[in-house]
Amino acid sequence: MAQHSFHSIGSARAFIGLALALMIGLLAPPASAQTATNATLARVLVLGTGGTIAGQANARAGNAYDSGKISAANLIAAIPGIDKLATISAEQISSIGSQDMNDKVWFDLVKRIRAAIENKEVDGVVITHGTDTMEETAFFLQNVLDTEIPIVLVGSMRPSTAIGADGPANLYDAMRVASAPESRGRGVLVVLNDTIHGARWVQKTNTTSVQTFRSPDAGPVGYVDTGSLRFLAGAPAKGAKYKLPDAPPLPRVDIVYSHANMDAAEVEDAVKRGAKGIVLAGVGDGNSSKGAIDALAAAAKQGVVVVRSSRVGSGYVNRNVEVEDDKLGFAVALDLNPQKARVLLELLIANGITDPKAVQQAYAQ
Repeated sequence: MAQHSFHSIGSARAFIGLALALMIGLLAPPASAQTATNATLARVLVLGTGGTIAGQANARAGNAYDSGKISAANLIAAIPGIDKLATISAEQISSIGSQDMNDKVWFDLVKRIRAAIENKEVDGVVITHGTDTMEETAFFLQNVLDTEIPIVLVGSMRPSTAIGADGPANLYDAMRVASAPESRGRGVLVVLNDTIHGARWVQKTNTTSVQTFRSPDAGPVGYVDTGSLRFLAGAPAKGAKYKLPDAPPLPRVDIVYSHANMDAAEVEDAVKRGAKGIVLAGVGDGNSSKGAIDALAAAAKQGVVVVRSSRVGSGYVNRNVEVEDDKLGFAVALDLNPQKARVLLELLIANGITDPKAVQQAYAQ
């Protein structure tokens, strides 16, 4: 009886094993199909620059960390399932906090991205970046890269070693955006906190919140979450693209911050230090004290390009409302904040565009 039971159990096990094998064979695609599936994945190049997303904890304080300590390749390797989104390659361009972002890194990014596009290596690019100057890098790339391929910047507000680190989810979302066909032709994008922003409008608006990136004057261009990728409008019209010099640096442009009881000293100092352009981070509608405006007018007569922006954080700066721009030879930044107005002015001067009317036209594109 025991022997019969043993044979019955053995037969049952054999039958179950055979059934499972048949089920697996039916459900799993053949090797050729798996290869074909991998071949259809978008190819995404990840370029690491450092930042909080690559940060490690430091014992100097409870929430202290050091930026740029973890490579882009290691960040990717730590995210489950990200390899199912795209065929990913990773390279390190720099390992710095974005407060140290500079022209050399910008030129290196452009050089590598252009090479990848020309060699048809990639279908999308993701750049890991610190949040402090991310909007400036995004806007710079928007103005020099002419491509349909998605260029996506991503970072985090918490370092990789923090409890509740937001970097992995942000990087996963950025990979989804960069690998999606519907992201083509949309220019340079910034992805954090399940939200997609356009390079022209996005701003960092809070020192520590994970919801720091907003686009006050335009709103986000889309959203990405675990279930969907949604763009809110069609692809924007292409703006002008500017050439880069053969090597950095770009022409010097200083930002002068307006405040109560301001005199001409800051403007005069910028001119003495060799600034080719000055962006006024003005009060209200880009205004400043009489002393500062007079100094800016004197600088403009000396050939320094002057652009009025606002320190407020949102809204447009209008021509000839509070300041006689036509008479004084100023341009206004319209919707661009001071830091982005500076980036564009650097590129304009580098391309020989210094006439106030031509500069103004460029800010309107």
